[in-house]
Amino acid sequence: MSDKIYNVLFLCTGNSARSIIAEAVLNRLGAGRFRAYSAGSHPRGAVHPLTLDLLQKNHYDVSTLRSKSWDEFAAPGAPQMDFIFTVCDQAAGEVCPIWPGQPVSAHWGFADPSHVEGDDEAKRKAFAHADIEISNRIRLFLSLPLGTLDRLSLQKQLHEMGQSQ
Repeated sequence: MSDKIYNVLFLCTGNSARSIIAEAVLNRLGAGRFRAYSAGSHPRGAVHPLTLDLLQKNHYDVSTLRSKSWDEFAAPGAPQMDFIFTVCDQAAGEVCPIWPGQPVSAHWGFADPSHVEGDDEAKRKAFAHADIEISNRIRLFLSLPLGTLDRLSLQKQLHEMGQSQ
């Protein structure tokens, strides 16, 4: 098994819910083999309160989570990414910065829990549902034999993961 630590960037427009959840989940489930980050094309400037609530209830450390621009990761001195995943349809359609090192990328769209209307219970259920979907997709990603797949095969499998529900 390789000692390589893979850097992964999750992108969304606002960087306040889905990409933040993905960052936290991969940092936990990746068990030191992965370092996850998140960013947005038009960050809201704050993590959604229900995102923080969900993660805290699931015993995640939220002290370092923040809404930030994807420009931070395209700047000189930024960590070089191995993988980049868009987690919202809007970010997938935007023109992204040029990422150093040509990371493998894929679109993994998830419904935006922050757009759910209704009472607090309905909103919390939407965030919990997003967490389950994101966690399941990340578990599939972690099950891939990254060291044995060529770039084209890996790209294909990651794309197919994004198509599954």
